[in-house]
Amino acid sequence: MEYDEKVKNRVKRIEGQLRGILRMMEENKDCKDVITQLSAARTAIDRTIGVVVSSNLVECVRNADEKGESTEELVKEAVELLVKSR
Repeated sequence: MEYDEKVKNRVKRIEGQLRGILRMMEENKDCKDVITQLSAARTAIDRTIGVVVSSNLVECVRNADEKGESTEELVKEAVELLVKSR
């Protein structure tokens, strides 16, 4: 699977968030502020996982349709990936 620039940019933003959180910890910032930022990073990761899984599923379904193959197993695998990521 090829990852488009939008997905890569999401990961780069998350990377920046994590660096910022580490800096906050090193500066002994308030616990509530650190937790808020950690929660935001986790949400961003969860959304990125959803984007990657759905993009991959679309690609796989198209390929299976072109070959006349069933897509049921592909959908099950995608759902399992999402469940594992939680």
